[in-house]
Amino acid sequence: MSKGTLLYAQSGGVTAVINATASAVISTARAKGIKVLAARNGILGALREDLIDTTKESAAAIAALAHTPGGAFGSCRYKLKSLEADRGKYERLLEVLRAHDVRWFLYNGGNDSADTAWKVSQLAKAFDYDLTCIGVPKTIDNDLAVTDTCPGFGSAAKYTAVSVREAALDVAAMAETSTKVFVYEAMGRHAGWLAAAAGLAGQGPDDAPHIILLPERAYDEAAFLAKVKQVVERVGHCLVVASEGIQTADGTFVADAGGGKDSFGHTQLGGVASQLAARVKDTLGYKVHWTLPDYLQRSARHIASKTDWEQAQAVGKAAVQFALKGHNAVMPVIVRSSDAPYRWKIEAAPLHKVANHEKKMPAGFIRKDGFGITAKARAYLSPLIKGEAPLPYGADGLPKYVTLKNVGVKKKLPAWQED
Repeated sequence: MSKGTLLYAQSGGVTAVINATASAVISTARAKGIKVLAARNGILGALREDLIDTTKESAAAIAALAHTPGGAFGSCRYKLKSLEADRGKYERLLEVLRAHDVRWFLYNGGNDSADTAWKVSQLAKAFDYDLTCIGVPKTIDNDLAVTDTCPGFGSAAKYTAVSVREAALDVAAMAETSTKVFVYEAMGRHAGWLAAAAGLAGQGPDDAPHIILLPERAYDEAAFLAKVKQVVERVGHCLVVASEGIQTADGTFVADAGGGKDSFGHTQLGGVASQLAARVKDTLGYKVHWTLPDYLQRSARHIASKTDWEQAQAVGKAAVQFALKGHNAVMPVIVRSSDAPYRWKIEAAPLHKVANHEKKMPAGFIRKDGFGITAKARAYLSPLIKGEAPLPYGADGLPKYVTLKNVGVKKKLPAWQED
């Protein structure tokens, strides 16, 4: 093994392909003779010195990660504050890295994870510790800046488009005597990328989804209900897709559950689909059904996009390559060169240009009436859901996923005193 170890960690909500990135990271590092440790439950594992020795896993198990959903080493929602406010935690993190001779730190997550990787790189520099930090992109929200798309999004988008198309056939079959309106809730707090992907389910004006509600446009209940009524009278039924984060003009979340904040400081939202469904039923009198796919959107490996799967592996491989070349405080991002045929490549982007920046839907991607997507959006989204990622099935008819041993390494430091 080469001198020094590589520490990899997963953060935030997992995706159908984040383990494909992990597989690529570990296999690429192994090929270079680099030992890989993984932090159990993200940055918390690093702080607790709860580290996993991936050399205990077989090559076959690491390869199987590429088609296994979830987060193989555990993830967390735990945001470190500024270097000044959380200096003790950052110094503890540096102590752990020193104790295990970690020279490369790869943090696989979204905006907050990019910010953490950036801050750790700054701290290591201040303490003159030779450490290369790489942020590795992942989020089904598709809201990371700089990168054309985010690994995890394409598969969640494919799940959404397929689910909406199939639900639409069900509703159309029953609309005469049963459900007239169906409301589908998609993840997306401030950016409506996933809800927009539902627009790929149909082509014409009478195809579902008939209405898409995006957080980039203020929610107007009167306009929404009028549109529902218009669609039902014209088509016979109406399928609505709503982003969980839609807000009224004054900035109030339609689905504000009043449940305080989550561990990242974000407002804890309730179910927007149930609220919209109730308003449609109470105001228009239509029979309504609604659904909240929730974790299904991000865990559905059985319908993962091949494009997404390939990109997830590409950023993992590139992350190791960038790290070993000493490209500190960067993130491997996806750069699109053409829509049709779809072509893309991986480049390095400075972490400070990604961290704490949020990419929302461009105005040109949203229809003028605010209830659907444009041809430009379709051209952007379509390639991301193309193809089916390979997935082995067992004799029982279920996918063959892998569970790692996750053997911990011996601790060398006193236990961390958590807040």
